[in-house]
Order: sequence, then C-alpha cells, then structure tokens
Amino acid sequence: MGSSRVIIKATGISQQFNVGEEIVTPIKEANFELMESSFNIIYGPSGSGKSTLLNILTGLQKPSSGTVTFDGHEVYKLSPDELAFFRATRLGIVYQNNYWIKSLNAVENVSIPLYFLGYSRQRATEVAAYALEQVGMQDYAKKYPVLLSGGEQQRIAMARALASSPLFIIADEPTGSLDSTNGDKIMEILRTAQQENRRTVILVTHNMEYLPLADHLLHIEDGRIQELQHDSITQATNALFDQMRQRIDRLSAARKDKA
Repeated sequence: MGSSRVIIKATGISQQFNVGEEIVTPIKEANFELMESSFNIIYGPSGSGKSTLLNILTGLQKPSSGTVTFDGHEVYKLSPDELAFFRATRLGIVYQNNYWIKSLNAVENVSIPLYFLGYSRQRATEVAAYALEQVGMQDYAKKYPVLLSGGEQQRIAMARALASSPLFIIADEPTGSLDSTNGDKIMEILRTAQQENRRTVILVTHNMEYLPLADHLLHIEDGRIQELQHDSITQATNALFDQMRQRIDRLSAARKDKA
C-alpha cells in the first residue's frame, strides 16, 4: 500500500485528434491523483485510450487541455531539456516489445541509459550488474538479449528500467506476449519495486487477473476514467469476472442453439 502523499496529479486532461473531418477524443476531462509508492493499474478495452493516457503521463504527448503534475512539477511547463532529464532520471519504462542493441550483451544494454546520466563505464557496469541481480538475471549478464526467450528478455528490460533508481516505474503491457509463469515473474518484480523499494508503479494491462494486486485502479472506456481505490477493487474485479462469465455463457448457448 502506498503512502498518503499525492505524487501524480492529473487535472482536467483531455486529448483530441483530427481524423479527416472527424474529431476524436480518446481522453475526456480526466481528473485523478496517484499516491506515492502505490501500485496503480490502468485497464480498459482495446482502443479505449490507455496508451494515449500513458503517453500524456510520461511527457510524450501534451494534452489538448489540462495539467499533469509529477512530484510537484508541472510536466508540460518543463523545457525540452528539463523534460528529457525528468524522463531519464525519474521514470523507468518497460514496454511489451523491447529494442536491443544487438551487438551488446545484457549488462551492456542495461548500462546504456546510465551513460547518458553521466555514469563512468565502470560505474554503469556495476549498477547494471546489480539491477540484473535484482531481477534474478545475473547469470545472463554476458548473454545477448536477442538470443533469449521472451520472459528472459522482459526481465532484462525490467533491470534496465530499475537501473537508474527511478521514482516511477511505468509498464505498458509488459506481460502481453508472455505465458502466465513469466508474466507472474514480471508482476513479482513490479510488486517488489513498489513494496520494498517504495517505487510508484503505473501498469497498463489487459490481464484482469492482475487487478487485485493494485492499490488503485483507473478504468478507462470511451475516454472516460473511473477511479477505484483498494477497498473497492475486490468488488470491482468480482463484477468483471461475473460479466466475463456471462458473456462466455451467452456465446456457448448461442453455439448450442446453432448446432
């Protein structure tokens, strides 16, 4: 469970795009707060605006209106250099698909972002090796990520995100291409980062099984965001699973009728 201090605040954020002659609004007047050292999950159907919201929160996409504040700093009032430094030092980001420098081994790939923060080669290697140890991948330090399994690559990606000791871990569908065993390992790393290292975690996922792990849920659908706090999450997930079972039952009944 996180602390009682607000660490991220979104106020009146909306996003609009022109698609031909049509105006599309994937985010509509969103207001929410995320607490320090909390585990937050953003979920919703495909095309609901999850990626747009994540891009806004991480400084990649300025909203059409509204403000985003991280730890007291309004993100979109930062200069380009300040924003780049903020992203490099405060955010550790993991995506569903990873991009590696193929000629570099795991510890070298994990080291690369640290060079941009001014680390010496020796210090960057030491920090990267420790990050690999944190995710149980120390024995793979000299192996090339592109030759490893999807689960192994994703744990190395987690090490890369954790190496700079960021305040925020942003994970965009990190288990989307993994089986349940490897997906659970990634979730364990995220939970450890939050509970033991006091990171604030923001996870985007389609996997409803992970919702009970959160302190705070942001459900997004048709551009509207609904917040659910820890005490309401079990009730919400039970309702989601009931709806899912009902849909499957209706599909099964329809197939039987056709047969």
